[in-house]
Amino acid sequence: MTDRTAPPFRADHVGSLLRPPRLAEARARMKAGDLSAEACRAVEDECIRDAVALQESAGLDAITDGEFRRDYWHLDFLAGFDGIEMIEQRKERAFEIGEQPPITRATGKVRHSRGIFVDHFAFLRDVTGRTPKMTIPGPSLLHLRPGADAADPAVYPDLDEFWADVAAAYRAEIAALADAGCTYLQIDDVSFAYLCDAGMRESFAARGDDPDETCDLYVRLINEAVRDRPAGMTVAVHMCRGNFKSSWVAEGGYEPVAEKVLGGLEVDGFFMEYDTDRAGGFEPLRHTPAGKTVVLGLVTTKTPELERVDDLKRRIEEAAAQVPLENLCLSPQCGFSSTHHGNAVTEDDQKRKLALVVETADAVWG
Repeated sequence: MTDRTAPPFRADHVGSLLRPPRLAEARARMKAGDLSAEACRAVEDECIRDAVALQESAGLDAITDGEFRRDYWHLDFLAGFDGIEMIEQRKERAFEIGEQPPITRATGKVRHSRGIFVDHFAFLRDVTGRTPKMTIPGPSLLHLRPGADAADPAVYPDLDEFWADVAAAYRAEIAALADAGCTYLQIDDVSFAYLCDAGMRESFAARGDDPDETCDLYVRLINEAVRDRPAGMTVAVHMCRGNFKSSWVAEGGYEPVAEKVLGGLEVDGFFMEYDTDRAGGFEPLRHTPAGKTVVLGLVTTKTPELERVDDLKRRIEEAAAQVPLENLCLSPQCGFSSTHHGNAVTEDDQKRKLALVVETADAVWG
């Protein structure tokens, strides 16, 4: 399709897809006790096969399972670690914005005793002939919302020990994914984009967390998590400003974190939201080290309106003033359904936008 044979691909995508009605119904029935886990999994399998066919027919080389076996992009994974519990968010939390899922808290020692998404990946691997891509949340999600309440002080009187255990648990899951054949891993992380928002930075400071020191911590955590990945595994980090039922949380250009994140993360590529002026200009991309890839999230998943190829080409040209064109790729700004609720778009909108990414990439890179 294009001149790039390794991920991130010229035409790529963030991962989650709209849940088909029959999938949503099956998962709801399973939770209500009206459908067995085995029967629900059979429906999930069928829907994932359809999602793979959709992506392949659009011309994409990176194929995900649409995150169809999850309710939330992050919680289903984090709950897989021993010692992590989900608790209801207290109303006074600084990060409460609209409807909120539970927050995490370490109530025991954090350990990795089993593969969390390994079976998800193995099924995907077996139903596509292209590159299966696994997406997992970043470790900062264990701290972003709970802050100092991230761990029970009776279990972790020293948070450094907590973070060491978290990083070790991540390394174990990444090793298990690698053993299963995963060569393309995406770490989803809203924290860096949140730290670009002036109001969010004030909220961090109000709860006692210096925003810049917190950014340093989150960079270090990802680096510790991926440090032992095999040479053949590509790792990219996706930065998001919130994606829940077409709503968003944070705004502001990347300048407050760009040097620390782009220059400090020991990963291969960055998926960066650029579908609206909430993300600011491309100037912060100048901090991207030579040889690393930036995937421009120029196509929105939040609204059904279809972008124009010429407009996308123009914006890619603007970004190329900061990062060489050969180190740029294109994608939607986020997934179409970061949670099971989905964004305010249709399956046809989703299909057209994925096809548009491929069409534009072909027009730009050939």
